[in-house]
Amino acid sequence: MKFTKFVALAAVTAGFSGVSMAQGLPSTKVLTVDVAQTIAHEAMLACRANGYKVSVLVVDAGNLQKAFLRDDGAGIGTVEVARLKANTVMANGRPSGPPAGLPAGAPNPPSAVPGTVTFPGGVPIKVGDDLIGAVAVSGAPGGDKDAACANAALAKVADRLK
Repeated sequence: MKFTKFVALAAVTAGFSGVSMAQGLPSTKVLTVDVAQTIAHEAMLACRANGYKVSVLVVDAGNLQKAFLRDDGAGIGTVEVARLKANTVMANGRPSGPPAGLPAGAPNPPSAVPGTVTFPGGVPIKVGDDLIGAVAVSGAPGGDKDAACANAALAKVADRLK
């Protein structure tokens, strides 16, 4: 009886493994170091063009640093704020900033999640619907300007994010 149960279990297991083998391995898009460095550099240049001294952090899908630049004259606090913005993007899968639906002129609420912020300037890096990383900019006179620099950088590499 035990042998019969073993054979039946082995047959079921083999059937499941055959199905998964037929489907193959999943493919995953990866943020390369070359693209990450280009994004960081282009974001910094976009901010420089407007006279802003910023820090730029690019992280991969695991929220691990791929590229980082701190422009000459960027404040020391910009380093940590960029990290918090990247954390926010990766935790929520959307741009950093205040929660959706916040009335115009309302104060920006504090973040409810440790290690994140509600400041704009962190932008997801996506290939289709897949989140492969984030770019976070800090140091411009307003998070909207940080986000503009990040988005300008992503526009420069859009052809490489396919």
